[in-house]
Amino acid sequence: MAMANSLCYAGPFPVKTPSKQSPVQLPGACVVRRSLPYLKFTARPASSSPPAVVVASASTVEAEPQAKSPTPPKVLPFRVGHGFDLHRLEPGYPLIIGGINIPHDRGCEAHSDGDVLLHCVVDAILGALGLPDIGQIFPDTDPKWKGAPSSVFMKEAVRLMNEAGYELGNLDSTLILQRPKLSPHKEAIRANLCELLGADPSVVNLKAKTHEKVDSLGENRSIAAHTVVLLVRK
Repeated sequence: MAMANSLCYAGPFPVKTPSKQSPVQLPGACVVRRSLPYLKFTARPASSSPPAVVVASASTVEAEPQAKSPTPPKVLPFRVGHGFDLHRLEPGYPLIIGGINIPHDRGCEAHSDGDVLLHCVVDAILGALGLPDIGQIFPDTDPKWKGAPSSVFMKEAVRLMNEAGYELGNLDSTLILQRPKLSPHKEAIRANLCELLGADPSVVNLKAKTHEKVDSLGENRSIAAHTVVLLVRK
């Protein structure tokens, strides 16, 4: 805002105009002429109306949204997946683990053959690939999977893995059940698992644990399995 040349007051005031001062003589110095600044006041009748106020309006600028460029999905050199499954054990059903029929007085109650190990491995592979779980791809509401061998699910999981450009790096599974003892059957289970995966036995590990007679697992009323897989880009 520009400065006014004069200041206005509401009433008359006596104003003295300062006179020019004489030069100041300093010993051994040059003569300096100094003038005192003064203001000139002009009397004006008081006005009841307030001074006008001018407000500058600021224009609003909105930035246009920038279009996001589509980002292609990352091609990862490794992918890790975890699978878990649990089934009730009931009399009158076969106990199938890893595609091997294990002699026992009860087996897994399930829509398919109830192979807890293969279901677990399938979920681990699907999880590593970022795909839906086994229950969504092979729902138990579909009659065509009634009593189906779990090797069908394994073959589909392996096909999806290969289609995505990955192969099995290694696999580690843990079975949890109180009975029967799996030591006599572990090698047969592992060999069949390697065949279904198309993997060397050196990258497939299988462990079996009891549940120390705690809860349904320890009371021979259920069986569970955990699996971790590492997939490697081909």
